[in-house]
Amino acid sequence: MPYFPDLLATPVPRYTSYPTAAEFHDDMTPEQQRAALARVREHDPVSLYLHIPFCEKICFYCGCNTGAANRSARLDRYMAGLHAEIDLVAAALEGRGRVVRVALGGGSPNALSPEQLEALAQHLADAFGGDHASWSIEIDPRSLTPAFAEAMARIGFERASLGVQTFDPAIQAAIGRVQPEPMIAVATSSLREAGVTSLNFDLMYGLPGQDAAMLADNIGRAVAMGPDRLAVFGYAHVPHIVPRQRAIPADRLPGPLARFEQAEAARDQLVEAGYRAIGFDHFARPNDALAKAADLGRVRRNFQGYTDDPCDTLIGMGASAISRLPGLLVQNEKNSGRYGLRAANGLLSGNRGIALGPLDSLRARVIERFLCTGSTRLELLPDWARITSALCPFVAHGLARLDGGRLVIGKDGWPYARAMAALLDPWRLQSQRKFSSAV
Repeated sequence: MPYFPDLLATPVPRYTSYPTAAEFHDDMTPEQQRAALARVREHDPVSLYLHIPFCEKICFYCGCNTGAANRSARLDRYMAGLHAEIDLVAAALEGRGRVVRVALGGGSPNALSPEQLEALAQHLADAFGGDHASWSIEIDPRSLTPAFAEAMARIGFERASLGVQTFDPAIQAAIGRVQPEPMIAVATSSLREAGVTSLNFDLMYGLPGQDAAMLADNIGRAVAMGPDRLAVFGYAHVPHIVPRQRAIPADRLPGPLARFEQAEAARDQLVEAGYRAIGFDHFARPNDALAKAADLGRVRRNFQGYTDDPCDTLIGMGASAISRLPGLLVQNEKNSGRYGLRAANGLLSGNRGIALGPLDSLRARVIERFLCTGSTRLELLPDWARITSALCPFVAHGLARLDGGRLVIGKDGWPYARAMAALLDPWRLQSQRKFSSAV
């Protein structure tokens, strides 16, 4: 695909929400969060997300809100706060909403003991119902035990995402995530035996010392293990935001052109292997629910990335979790200790966020449609003339076309999708917030 560095020069958000978390303000109140929960209607489909901010080992590259799960008392205190928050949110909903998805992320949810996992699942079922919900979980292969997989099977997890990142031992050492290939193979088998029918592998490009041949080898190894989905992310080196990344020498990272070539080679290789490309960084086998949603134009984008989750309402629980509620985006207290204290004192945990007016909701939908389907109606936006003008360089290079008031991505345009989406976002005209590379 053609490379136009000037069109990718500006770092941009990943647009897992609009407005992005960069626009959240710090004076959100529990009353605002409670009022937004009260706007959930009786039969609205609801997705629940539970954040477990602990890992057995902390990787150098990781930008997640997580800490070492090296003290059982610390984890126990956190889980007490999470259980308290579940009760608070359930009380605010007063039985409204219909839970259709439950996702556990982190950190690493398998930092929990099997007993903690099953107690959490039972509490969620008691508080919210959701007997027919689809359950998913993020897994660190380094700490997946047979007992934990057996607990997953009893709960009924159908979906899992395995943090593979890279198979290369030298790169694993450089990013602080040593996990030999046989360990990943065993984790894959354990998850399949536990009943996981949709298994995702996370892989990364742009890692220290990585080149296109290494990435191609990694993708080949991953495909041989038969995941139903793959997410291939570019490593975001932002040590000014994530201090642990200072352990990764910046001078060993691939440059912008190399990153671009790695991303495009990965896309070509996975499509050749039979996966359907979803948006700019996800891939799914044709019989997977994500690919089927793409065929029907029903792919969505939320805080977990591309998804077939249909819910407009997503309730995040746990430290730093973000909720998308009617008229409100709200993020919980990030510090796990302060988070637990709020919940123990009967306070909903959201303390950052932004209220959404009708235009915000419309713009969010326009951006989401573009990133999910490659086509969107610009004429719905009041500033569409400004946007059209700003898109001219992309159109001139054949990366997109304007069909009346509709923006349509070109066949070579997906690497530039986030850069184009940022032109639909008026916050980017004034914000000085630094983001990660556009590819």
